[in-house]
Parts: sequence; structure tokens; C-alpha cells
Amino acid sequence: MIKDIATPVRTKEIMAKHGLTFKKSLGQNFLIDPNILRNITSHAGLTKETATIEIGPGIGALTEHLARTSGKVVAFEIDQRLLPVLKDTLSPYDNVEVIHSDILKADVGEVIAQEFAGYEDIMVVANLPYYVTTPIILKLLLEKLPIRGLVVMLQKEVAERITANPGTKAYGSLSIVIQYYTKAEMVMTVPKSVFMPQPNVDSAVIRMTRREVPPVAVVNEDFFFEVTRASFAQRRKTLLNNLQAQLPNGKAKKEQVLLALETAGIDSGRRGETLSLKEFGRLADALYPEFG
Repeated sequence: MIKDIATPVRTKEIMAKHGLTFKKSLGQNFLIDPNILRNITSHAGLTKETATIEIGPGIGALTEHLARTSGKVVAFEIDQRLLPVLKDTLSPYDNVEVIHSDILKADVGEVIAQEFAGYEDIMVVANLPYYVTTPIILKLLLEKLPIRGLVVMLQKEVAERITANPGTKAYGSLSIVIQYYTKAEMVMTVPKSVFMPQPNVDSAVIRMTRREVPPVAVVNEDFFFEVTRASFAQRRKTLLNNLQAQLPNGKAKKEQVLLALETAGIDSGRRGETLSLKEFGRLADALYPEFG
């Protein structure tokens, strides 16, 4: 029986053996509780027919659980110091490929085409570095990769923003872009105590399942996201004020903005955080002829 990497004793052994220190700049906090890792993989619904992408494998704690439950794992690791460590810790598994690359610069579509031939079910499962969580998720969704979804651990506060409903303080343009592409749900919270070293914040795991069709049909996706960003530019301001300030030549086109709001059936005095995805869709389509 192979001993789990994710225990305090084994983690310390591996760090000592390879002369490793935690790199704060890369957001390195290693998990030391195998039960949490088993839970994460179970929420991803992995089978031997699944190919899995991992980001930031660290010393391989989650990677080994993915290797045990899925057909093939490709892990992107930015920290060169960890490559020999991973080669060592993951040596019992022949279905893992570690790529030394920054996920934000990688051509993930190309990697999928090369590494996952024959796999139709592809999942992203990762304990994401907190300092680049949002850019990573947005890249994977906006590139429209052939993935079933993502199960990722991130800062609890960001998880709350991603899964937030209209009318709540956490709801914003991030909630909208992710809920446009996926059905997002928080599946578990994770205490600080299961990490080495302990981070300053609590964590959560969210599952984002790709939608076949977005919940709202819009004339132009990019413009739809532009309108949602504009609507949240200053949260305390009304839609009318934000749109006027953010849209091209908006100040001079107050009447056109008002007309678009009226066409969409939305009161100009409302704030962005009160609008549903469908309302934002109607608003974006009404504004598009003039501002798109």
C-alpha cells in the first residue's frame, strides 16, 4: 500500500529530502489531509474513462488521488524546483504527465489534443494558487475547451462571489461570467488547519459544470460582458450613472441609455447587483445597436 503524500509527516519528509521551502509568491500551501482530497475527487465524478487536468500540483498530494481515480492526469507546474520532487513522489503512477508551464500562457487546447486522444470526458481538478484563481478559471472557460467542468479549491470569499445570487453583496460581474458558462455550486468548505503552512483565509471547493447552452441568448457575448462590467463599475451608483460613465460617449448619449433601459423593462434607478442574467441579457441587447 502506497502511503498518502497528504499527511503532515510525509509532507515534511518530502520537503526535507528535496531541501524544499514553501514559495509564498506562488501561493504554495500544501494539503495534509487525505480525506479532503478524496472528497474533492469524488465531487468531480472521475472514472478511468476521465482525463484530468490539474494546475499547480505542488508535491503531488492531489495528483496521486487523481491518478488513482481517473484514466490520465496532465498537471501544469510553474515552479521548476518541484519537477524532480513530482518525478519522485508520483513515480508509482504511470498515467501522470507533468508539464513545466504557466497555465495562463499554455495552449491548453493543444495539450488536450496531444495528451487526451481517445478521452471524451475531461475534467479540471485543482487546488488553485489563490493569487491567480480568477484569471485561470476565466481562461479555461473563455477558451471554450472541450471540458465537462471544473472542481477547484479556492479562497472561500472568491467561491462566494462565483456562486452568488442577484441581490447579494457577493454578486458581481465575476458571478455573471461564470454562471453564464457553467452551473456553479459550492460543494464543501475547507478549514485552514488542513494546509501546510496554514493560509490566512478559509477555503472552499466549487464545482462548475459546463452548460450546453448559456441561460440567456445574447446578440454579442463580448458586449454582454462589457455591459455587466460597466454596471458594477461603482457598486453604489445606479445603472444609469454607471452605464453613462463606462460606455463609449455614454455621457452625451443619456437619452439612448434611458431608452435602452426602458426597452429592456429595467428601472434606471436600479443597481447592477439587483439584475439577473436574463435582465442583463435584455439590457445588453437593447444597448448593442447604439454602443456595441
